[in-house]
Amino acid sequence: KKHTLLGKSLIKPCAKDIVMCMLDQESSKKVEAVPLSNNTVTRRIHDLAADIEKELIFRLHLCDAYALQLEESTDVAGLAVLLVFVRYDFNSSNEEDLLLCEFLQTNTTGETIYNCINNFMKTHQISWEKCVDVCSDGAKAMVGTVAGAKNVAPNCTSSHCILHRHALVVKNISPSLKNVLDEAVQIINYIKTRPLQSRLFKIMSEDMGSQHTALLLHTEVRRLSRGKVLVRLFELRHELSANLMDHKFQLSDRLTDFLWLSRAAYLADIFTKLNEVNLSLQGKNVNIFNAKDKILSLSRKLQFWISSVERNDVDCLPTLNDFLEENGYKLDEDIRSDIADHLHDLYTNIIKYFPNINDNNNWIRNPLSLTEKPVSFSTQDYENLIEIASDGQLIQKFKVSLITFWSDSRIFILSRCTIRQLLPFASAYLCETGFSNYAATKTKYRNRLNAAPDMRIQLSSIKPNIKRICQEKK
Repeated sequence: KKHTLLGKSLIKPCAKDIVMCMLDQESSKKVEAVPLSNNTVTRRIHDLAADIEKELIFRLHLCDAYALQLEESTDVAGLAVLLVFVRYDFNSSNEEDLLLCEFLQTNTTGETIYNCINNFMKTHQISWEKCVDVCSDGAKAMVGTVAGAKNVAPNCTSSHCILHRHALVVKNISPSLKNVLDEAVQIINYIKTRPLQSRLFKIMSEDMGSQHTALLLHTEVRRLSRGKVLVRLFELRHELSANLMDHKFQLSDRLTDFLWLSRAAYLADIFTKLNEVNLSLQGKNVNIFNAKDKILSLSRKLQFWISSVERNDVDCLPTLNDFLEENGYKLDEDIRSDIADHLHDLYTNIIKYFPNINDNNNWIRNPLSLTEKPVSFSTQDYENLIEIASDGQLIQKFKVSLITFWSDSRIFILSRCTIRQLLPFASAYLCETGFSNYAATKTKYRNRLNAAPDMRIQLSSIKPNIKRICQEKK
């Protein structure tokens, strides 16, 4: 209840004091009359959430198409929570919003999840036929949900979250490199899990003038953890070696082992590069085209890195290159082979999990680039596209925004097709950030909270219509 009581216990007394100082006691009494009890604040949260939902449903009735993104998780009270986000076209732009936050009362099968969403659609008379795509994390329950959606939405496609696929690409690692990663985690845990050792290590790092004074714990479920952990470990290798000198720790010699450090430096480099790609795939309004560009770029870089390493050129791996130059060493042949094999595996996994990086829809992003009629185009469609590419006013819109360009009423015939290509979510990023907000709102101290209205207000891009809410209360 703490967040609903802050108005009464903290904000109102401060407001009274301000009004007392700036005006008079009579005005301060008027502030006192403002109702801010727990029940009042809770009721207002529900009113705001209901107004936002009302506006969202109104927009979904008006739009030509929409795409869904969904994910399920378990909260601190052990309840199964389903988050569904929707992306739809509205006022010549693609809008993203929370469609529903629901608790699954029993199991979390695909049928249960589909029924939950379907009940919401039927209650608010939202047509399934407008649904063009459903994005999920690829779990079995989600696949079942998508199958149910396709039964009522024949034109609906399904997509596997690009962040999950990227995680699958980087998951596999050779035994020699995996052993270095595991040992690095053990070295970090030896310091981090012992408070005294952590304090002593911090003091030593400060005395040695280090940029950082603490190591980072590795967490497998956090996709960016590997890169950050290894980079920090490699930066503090001298401090760690000095700290562990007097300890009977079996892995202390690794910090002076050239072969081990070479592999650790490579892992720090490659996971940093992979993290950069992962971060570029995150965020709002990322569509399939943006995501495919990033993956295509990564696949081309991998080919370049492979050819460079095979030539014994490691300039593309700055941490490893600096380490070798600093110590005057050459890259060991076995390590070079391990690096080349790992890069080959990454490239193979890219092809496996992203088989359709190159597609035939580039004309959507640049209608001027099409010089001959695609096989999938009818004669009428191609003639319309030629007209579009020759319209100077439309091309000016094209330079501003793809959505604005294709939403123009003069190209309605082709725009319906292109908007459907731009609507699908590339990842389940919104659901993942939504669950982070949910965990921060519903804590173990407030485990009986129904957080659905709070989530509606926090995660929605629609502003509540305060005037309409007040008029309805009269």
